[in-house]
Amino acid sequence: MSELSVQEDEDSVTFEVRVAPRASRNAIIGVHEGMLKVALTAPPVEGAANDALRKLLAKTLGVPKSNIEIIRGERARTKLLRIQGVTAEALHF
Repeated sequence: MSELSVQEDEDSVTFEVRVAPRASRNAIIGVHEGMLKVALTAPPVEGAANDALRKLLAKTLGVPKSNIEIIRGERARTKLLRIQGVTAEALHF
């Protein structure tokens, strides 16, 4: 496994996520090629997978869903996320 490529600002972190929708369970698979890999049961329809991604990461990191923003990739499997209220040291996947 490789290390997650994270950019840290004063109050947020930014990193890429690779999503696998319609999986058998919601799970953080790990880090591959600098990106966080996440499996989601939700289909990529009408934002369902994006909502499931926000919910899973919010629960895992202990932040509100509103702190998780998809900067790029709303309709793609590879997404760029910004999460407020988290430091790079807190990201242990």
